[in-house]
Amino acid sequence: MSRIFITGSTDGLGLAAARTLMNEGHDVVLHARSRERAAAISETSAATLGLVIGDLASAAETRSIAEQVNAIGRMDAVIHNAGIYLERSRGETPEGHAKTLAVNVLAPYLLTAWITRPDRLIYLSSGMHRSGGSSLDDIDWKRRPWNASQAYSESKLYIATLAAAIARHWPEVLSNAIDPGWVPTKMGGAGAPDDLEMGHLTQTWLATSEDEAAKVSGGYWYHRQQREAAAEVNEVEYQEALVERLVELTGVRLLNGRG
Repeated sequence: MSRIFITGSTDGLGLAAARTLMNEGHDVVLHARSRERAAAISETSAATLGLVIGDLASAAETRSIAEQVNAIGRMDAVIHNAGIYLERSRGETPEGHAKTLAVNVLAPYLLTAWITRPDRLIYLSSGMHRSGGSSLDDIDWKRRPWNASQAYSESKLYIATLAAAIARHWPEVLSNAIDPGWVPTKMGGAGAPDDLEMGHLTQTWLATSEDEAAKVSGGYWYHRQQREAAAEVNEVEYQEALVERLVELTGVRLLNGRG
């Protein structure tokens, strides 16, 4: 039995992963953006180890989420599932960041720094990361005209790169990125063509399985198969440059040195 924390677990892939893990006998900690979202899954959350509340668009609330998780106890795995897709505008978080960057990249970065280090870390990326582009000059979209699809693609490139950097710096932790596919969730839309069940089973497998195939680090996965990520993801110079940008944007240093 493992303890697993899943961000963004009130619906979609996060909730599906939580229910699968609970059915397998694991202890799950859910996350809701608000009390209203939490109330919508009260029947499920009653059977979990706990439920934490906070908006990942806010660094202060992200800190609170980490504190709530740590108060429950050390997790064996954390699934960074939460994300937002095509935002109509850059938006602005309380810290002044683009909302897509804040939720999809800065929040998982901060949670990784603030939650007691687990044995396994899983980050949700996307096949769209290959369209992200490698420039780190304006990752917070302060100078460029807003492009929702490009911002999303970039965020998924950054999170896959972060997963690979963590795998290199923390050899005692299994850190992997996942492309769940284009699945028919609220985010993906009813017409999405990929398998909804396979969209979350890779996460649950990597979080808990003792299969040797699942006990690897630094992988980029799609439906329990390793795939080749964009070249930047595994380039040490790019990893280090991205991490330094995240330090600048958050004021929090997660990784020390080049590893």
